[in-house]
Amino acid sequence: MKRQAAAVIPTPQGNFNMIAYADSEDEAMPHVALAHEDLTPGLGPVTVRIHSECMTGDLFGSHRCDCGEQLEAALNEAARVGGVVIYLRQEGRGIGLINKLKAYELQDEGLNTIAANTHLGLPPDARTYEDAVTILKDLGIQKIRLLTNNPEKIGALDRSEIDVVDRVPLVIPARSENRDYLLTKQLKMGHLTGY
Repeated sequence: MKRQAAAVIPTPQGNFNMIAYADSEDEAMPHVALAHEDLTPGLGPVTVRIHSECMTGDLFGSHRCDCGEQLEAALNEAARVGGVVIYLRQEGRGIGLINKLKAYELQDEGLNTIAANTHLGLPPDARTYEDAVTILKDLGIQKIRLLTNNPEKIGALDRSEIDVVDRVPLVIPARSENRDYLLTKQLKMGHLTGY
């Protein structure tokens, strides 16, 4: 995987350099890094959010999860401090959109998010973070303040050449529609949310 293209994207939070990463320039679904225009990787730890794609939350504002709100909060923080948001194309914790919607159907029947995935023969979380490490290295970032509540993500980065000097909580207030989902992430997956 390597850098394929880049352009400045003006957003409500400010100007970000959007960089597409893929194995080839023909890749229709590349990973993306949004590096704020004030990014200075050599001047100390960089605030970084590694965000996995969630079409329902990020694009359509679904309240079944807190993903869209986390993405917006991460972009706001990246703009405030000259940070980076890495957007990994691993929808539905790595199971894809179709399986995610199937899991939602099972959740509507009473299963929690983990039980729904395993009922479908899928892992509770199939995401990986090696590509994020590759992107960080390409950006010249070696020390980060990681915006996350996910201990698996922290562990994956700790096992890499990237130095996680701090974890910054990214807690979004629960809604009635996602309270059970967020509690499952906290109680069953160890997410550091405090719900």
